[in-house]
Amino acid sequence: MKKTTQINEYELPIEVNKEGSYYIAKCQTWSDCYAQGYSLDSAVDAVSEVAKGLIEIYEQEDKKIPLKLKRQNH
Repeated sequence: MKKTTQINEYELPIEVNKEGSYYIAKCQTWSDCYAQGYSLDSAVDAVSEVAKGLIEIYEQEDKKIPLKLKRQNH
């Protein structure tokens, strides 16, 4: 199952698969960004939190964030 959620100003494309009793959520464009949960919603929430943390770290270390900026309407 593929899904996209908004993280700050970024789009976070994720793929969620059920493996045993867990749901594994992985960002399709950011190999460091993944999480698991007992439900689909908890896996998506968890990977969103991981992405937020990674964005902060990447910004502090002046690294390129491998996500697309979402379109902003002016």
